[in-house]
Amino acid sequence: MQTTKTIDWQKLQNGSDIRGVALEGVADEVVNLTPEVVKTLGNAFVRWLTKQGNKPATDLTIAIGRDSRLSGESLSEAVIEGIAIAGCQVYNFNLASTPAMFMSTVTDGFNCDGAIMLTASHLPFNRNGMKFFTPQGGLGKSDITEILNIAAAGSLLNNVNQGKISNRDFISIYAARLVDTVRQGVNHPVNFEQPLTGLKIVVDAGNGAGGFYADKVLQPLGADITGSQFLDPDGMFPNHIPNPENHEAMVSICQAVINHQADFGIIFDTDVDRVAAVDHQGNELNRNRLIALISAIVLQEHPGSIIVTDSITADGLTQFIEHLGGKHHRFKRGYKNVIEESMRLNESGVESWLAIETSGHGAMKENYFLDDGAYLATKLLVELAKTKQQEKLLTDLITDLKEPVTSKEFRLKIQVEDFKAYGNQIIARLQEFANSQNDWTVVPNNYEGVRISCNSPLEVGWFLLRLSLHDPVIPLNIESNVPQGVERIATRLLEFLQDFEALDLAAFQNVR
Repeated sequence: MQTTKTIDWQKLQNGSDIRGVALEGVADEVVNLTPEVVKTLGNAFVRWLTKQGNKPATDLTIAIGRDSRLSGESLSEAVIEGIAIAGCQVYNFNLASTPAMFMSTVTDGFNCDGAIMLTASHLPFNRNGMKFFTPQGGLGKSDITEILNIAAAGSLLNNVNQGKISNRDFISIYAARLVDTVRQGVNHPVNFEQPLTGLKIVVDAGNGAGGFYADKVLQPLGADITGSQFLDPDGMFPNHIPNPENHEAMVSICQAVINHQADFGIIFDTDVDRVAAVDHQGNELNRNRLIALISAIVLQEHPGSIIVTDSITADGLTQFIEHLGGKHHRFKRGYKNVIEESMRLNESGVESWLAIETSGHGAMKENYFLDDGAYLATKLLVELAKTKQQEKLLTDLITDLKEPVTSKEFRLKIQVEDFKAYGNQIIARLQEFANSQNDWTVVPNNYEGVRISCNSPLEVGWFLLRLSLHDPVIPLNIESNVPQGVERIATRLLEFLQDFEALDLAAFQNVR
C-alpha cells in the first residue's frame, strides 16, 4: 500500500475525474487511493476553491456523497475530515448520485460552494474515485491536475476552528424535483399528482446508488414498480455489472420487463449519470435508439436544435434527426467533449439543447448541461405518460429510425510505449489507403480519427478508426446495412492493418 509520500499523484488522474485502487483483492493491483490520500485530496480541493472564489475556507460549504462501493464509507469519512480540518462546513449526504452532488451547489437551502462524489462508475469493486463540482459544473482536466499538484505539495490546510459536519438527506430533495418535473410535464387533466398511475415501470439499479428512483420518484407518481430489481446497494455488484453498455446487464433488465409485463424499463449505472431504457416488448432503448428518442422529444420542444453526439453514432441517426428538422453534429468521444461542444455552440449563438454520448451520458441545456441519467429517464417518462393518454406508444417517436443490420466494435491494442504517435501514424496511413479505394470515401468534418463511408453494395456502411482517450488502444467501430457487411469491411481492414507489427490484431480472430 502506498503512502502520501510515495504515491504518484498524477497517476490518479483519469481525464476530469480521479480514479484509483481502493481495496486489495485483485492480483497486481496495488492500493493507491487510501483514506489518507483522499483526506489530502479533499483538503487540496478546499485550497483550490479558496483560490477560485477569493473566499476563506471558513466561509465555504462542501457536500460529500458516495455510491455503494465497499470502500465508500471509509473514504467518505476521510475526505470529510480533510475538508473539516480546513475550517469548512461539511454536508454528509451519505449514499447519493453524481448528478445530485452537482445539484447541491445550485439548490436553494444548500447552495454549496463545492461538492465531491466518491465513485468509480461501473468499474470493479476494488476501485473508487472522486468527481468534483462547483456551481459552474464539473471540474475540467486542468482543474484536476491543479488539485493533484496541491495534494502532492503535501501541506494540509489546518484551521484552529474545525468546520461543522452535519448529515443531510439531499437525495430526497433531488428526487422531489424529478417528481415535480413529471407532474408539470405531463399536466394530467384528472390525476395531476400521480400521472404515472396505470403504468408498470421496472427499475434496475445494479446494486448501485440508483435505487432511490423507484421509491422516491416512481411510487409518488403512482407507478407500479413491481419487478424492479437490484435496488439495494451492494458494493460487490453481485448480480451484474452496473453499466447500461454491458450485455448481461441489458439482458437482465429486458427479461425483467418481459417477465413482469411492464410498460417500461430503466437501468442506471452505479452513480446514476448514465441510463438506458427498455420498451414494453423487452427491446433495448440504448445507444442510437436512446439518442433518437430523446432527440425526438427535444426537437418537439425546440425545433431546429443542434443535437451533439459522439463520433460513433450511425448514419441512420443523422437522417432521423434531419428528418425531424434538427441538425446532427457528430463530435468527439468522451462525454465532457460532447457537453462542452454543445455549450460552445450555445455561447456562439447557435441553439443546442442536447449533448449525448452513445454510452448513455446525456446532458440537456434545460438541466445545467448536467449528464444526469435520472433526469433523462424522467424526460422519457413524461413522454411515456403523454403517449399513453393519446393511446400511442413511446416508441412511435422513433419508427422512422433506420438502424444498421449489423455493427461491431473491435479494440486493437498498441504494443509500443509511444502509442499515440504510432496510432496517429496508422490513422494517417488508413486515410491514404481509403482514398485509393474506389468504393470507400473519407467522411469530411470528422473530429477524431478517420471515418470512412463504404459504398459497395456488399458493404453499405461505415467505419471509424480512432485513438482511445486514455489507453494504448485503437477502437474500430463498423456498421453495415447489409448482412455480412461488417465482416467484409473488417476483412479488408485486416489486410491493411497486418503491416503494423506493433498492433495486436487478436480482436479479428473470428472475422474470416
